[in-house]
Amino acid sequence: MRMQAFKQFLVALSAAAAVGFVSIIFVLRWVLHYKEGLAWDGGLAEFNWHPVLIVSGFIFLQGVAIIVYRLPWTWQCSKLMMKFIHAGLNLLAFILAVISMVAVFDFHNAAKIPNMYSLHSWLGLMAVILYCLQLVLGVGMYLIPITPVSWRAAFMPLHVYSGLLLFASVIAVALMGITEKLIFGLSNPKYKDSPPEALFVNVLGLLLVIFGALILWIATRTSWKRPSDQILHSLHTNGGGEDNSKVGPALSQLSDGTDPEACGDIRRRSNKLEDQAN
Repeated sequence: MRMQAFKQFLVALSAAAAVGFVSIIFVLRWVLHYKEGLAWDGGLAEFNWHPVLIVSGFIFLQGVAIIVYRLPWTWQCSKLMMKFIHAGLNLLAFILAVISMVAVFDFHNAAKIPNMYSLHSWLGLMAVILYCLQLVLGVGMYLIPITPVSWRAAFMPLHVYSGLLLFASVIAVALMGITEKLIFGLSNPKYKDSPPEALFVNVLGLLLVIFGALILWIATRTSWKRPSDQILHSLHTNGGGEDNSKVGPALSQLSDGTDPEACGDIRRRSNKLEDQAN
């Protein structure tokens, strides 16, 4: 990346990381200060694991997994290694989401509260199921060597779109859950009277929206996309071993389209490498 583009990326990344960490601090402050704390006893303290794990796992870790390919520091790693990191982060996010669901069902069963009666619960369970399907298909398509390259290429647009859609949907469902918890949980004073807890958790909701917007912005900026391994290899080996410090500007030229002849040359070499690999 050029220096200006790199600075813009760093600003967006730093803002997303800061907002994400503050969101986790907010949700911990909410359950530890305003609620009953955390425990695994079938009571309200067990239920409190639900928002904590959703925010820290299903939202924050999923966001990190989405943009991990965009980090320029990881471009030295092989694409296969990055696939494992991407899948591992998503798997951890899924596990935490499942644990959060178990906490809700345990609490409801112990308190004799019906399960799966609200729109929030319907959409939440659907998000977890679709996320599992996305994870399984992603592993099957991109981590199993025998999967045909044509299948991978055809599935990639759907994989990217569904991943971003699920991420945005999880945040929307979390906002529904936060509002539902405040309406049911605040009685004196009520949610409509804007007590300190309500204002505090409303700010948490705003932080989640901002975090989601920043992650989606980073993930959809084509100029910040990781170049293909063939292009990286071509740039690193061009001219008999150029200094690696020259790779950044060259990548920027590819992204910005400022050097069409160089782009065409690299694309031709990339196609040749792919033909040889096939």
